[in-house]
Amino acid sequence: MKQPPPSIVPDPPMNLSTKLAYGAGDLGPAITANILAFFLLFFFTSVAGLNAGLAGSILMIGKIWDAINDPIVGMMSDRTRSAKWGRRYPWMLWGAIPFGMTFFLQWIVPKFGEDAAANQWGLFGYYILIAVLFNTFYTMVNLPYTALTPELTQDYNERTSLNSFRFAFSISGSIFSLILAQVIFKMVADPQQQYQVLGGICAVLSTLPLYWCVFGTIARTRSVAGRSAVLPNASESLPFLAQLKIVFSNRPFLFVIGIYLCSWLGVQITAAVLPYFVVNWMGLSSSAFTLVALVVQATALLMLFVWSAVSARVGKKAVYFMGMVLWIGRRWAWSFCNRGKWG
Repeated sequence: MKQPPPSIVPDPPMNLSTKLAYGAGDLGPAITANILAFFLLFFFTSVAGLNAGLAGSILMIGKIWDAINDPIVGMMSDRTRSAKWGRRYPWMLWGAIPFGMTFFLQWIVPKFGEDAAANQWGLFGYYILIAVLFNTFYTMVNLPYTALTPELTQDYNERTSLNSFRFAFSISGSIFSLILAQVIFKMVADPQQQYQVLGGICAVLSTLPLYWCVFGTIARTRSVAGRSAVLPNASESLPFLAQLKIVFSNRPFLFVIGIYLCSWLGVQITAAVLPYFVVNWMGLSSSAFTLVALVVQATALLMLFVWSAVSARVGKKAVYFMGMVLWIGRRWAWSFCNRGKWG
């Protein structure tokens, strides 16, 4: 009598320590991304002394390179084969320390001579190099990390639980980074030292949790790999250009990407100009700006629950349009803040 094929043994539930370790993997990327979004442009122009055009170009070049290296690292990670570490962990292990180091190096202000023009272009070249390196190592640790979820569990509810832990660490890291900046800016008077201390502490706090994630989850991934079907070979995947063709022929997906791009453009621009608005327009101190940014982040955290409840009643599309109206109204309200009458 013919025997039926063996069924895949279901994965056992994950324990709390594994979920915490997984969530910790997003702490470093959240801290660094938040600090860069709020402070880097202001640091370039007000502390390093770069003109606004060069400073903005550095950010643009870094982000363009980030968009280029994402699919490259993604494909290389998929094709990585390590008997001991699997596909994702080698990237996280070897990228963690350079990730922290290059983050710190963004807050150094080297001197390239007495000539002002030469110093400007020297700083421009230095910060471009560091931006390219940092975005490379950021992708090396963060992209394989985000691909870990299906390798930890095949269960839908368990994946949802994992993402909850991830978002908890991400939001906590974002808020903590601003609290840390608030404390440092009040304790340290020199602007260059403020950012160097902040960059150094955040570099360490962003690196160590990545190792917690690796060593806290690897036993689980090995267990799941032993129970699951064999992973498909890299040769079975579509060529890169064929994948791009499929992506760009999907009109609904392109609309979603466009909405996502425009929405995050507004968020990133707001984060970048907020310190100028608080310090140069409102006349408040840099430590006051960190308090304003902290209020913004805390409000965003609380409103997640509000908009989630509203979305369940009226739908995501309606919520998005309501959010756009409120966003435009808030930006318009900034014009009523009289210059220099707040400090």
